[in-house]
Amino acid sequence: MAMVGLFWIAEGDVYVGSKPAGLAPGVRLTPEGIAGIGHGQSGLWLWDDVQALTVEDVPVRSLKRQVGAVVDMALTMGMGGGDDAPTMTVCVGTADEEIELTAYVAAAAGYSQKEYDLSRALLARLTEGAATLMTTLAAMAAWGRAHEGGSPRRDERERLLKEWADDNAAHA
Repeated sequence: MAMVGLFWIAEGDVYVGSKPAGLAPGVRLTPEGIAGIGHGQSGLWLWDDVQALTVEDVPVRSLKRQVGAVVDMALTMGMGGGDDAPTMTVCVGTADEEIELTAYVAAAAGYSQKEYDLSRALLARLTEGAATLMTTLAAMAAWGRAHEGGSPRRDERERLLKEWADDNAAHA
């Protein structure tokens, strides 16, 4: 399993945010649609109905955030742990409604601005049509199946996001 931008790719499955465990909230991108996972947000929104896919409350890395994350982690660990992992909101827009789903953030100190921007562009392009959607999700899943050894370095993550977003744009 590996983190690439806002995505967690595990054994060919693609999640926005980290892969949920148990009843924890999460968001999975499937060929059929966007699946809300976990207590209180289970459901499937078909790609044909999805007009917008965005994220909010995403921690973007800064020196202040990195220092704060280290301090928070030390305090949480020192006090016996806790369920205070940061979350982000995944917004699914259809013609009839705006659904807000919760996903845990996979990057403890936040995401780089470039990874965040590339991830947002990729999410937006997933709603542009079935051909681009299927091509992109298939490429992401295939990469995940071939790279189970952990998250790549920042420059490789950025390259992958750009490649998937450009691939998506080329097939639109």
